[in-house]
Amino acid sequence: MREELTRVGFEELKDADAVTKAIESEGTVFVMVNSVCGCAAANARPAVRMAAKNEKHPDKMVTVFAGMEADAVNKARAYMLPYPPSSPAMALFKDGKLVHIIERHQIEGRPAQMIADNLIGAFEQYC
Repeated sequence: MREELTRVGFEELKDADAVTKAIESEGTVFVMVNSVCGCAAANARPAVRMAAKNEKHPDKMVTVFAGMEADAVNKARAYMLPYPPSSPAMALFKDGKLVHIIERHQIEGRPAQMIADNLIGAFEQYC
């Protein structure tokens, strides 16, 4: 499940400091809160892989894994406030500011292409 993202260019962040450094960097950063949840993550990861192939995409793509590296996940979620914790979740930041988020309830029951189209729209707008 980790490799589904790292092999398409995502950097795995395993501690809070790495999350801070990534999100607060200049430019656009896409954060995927990965999850083992079969019902939502099963479409989330393919959607992210599809969107990553778009001509316009974030400067950085990073991932944290819910239920694994708690400090990194909690730090990423703190940047996503006021949205409640969600896994999976996808967030786009521009110059350290949250500009787009997709929560679990927007992922569940939706085909991967629909989720990818949502992400691609955000990439086109902000990247």
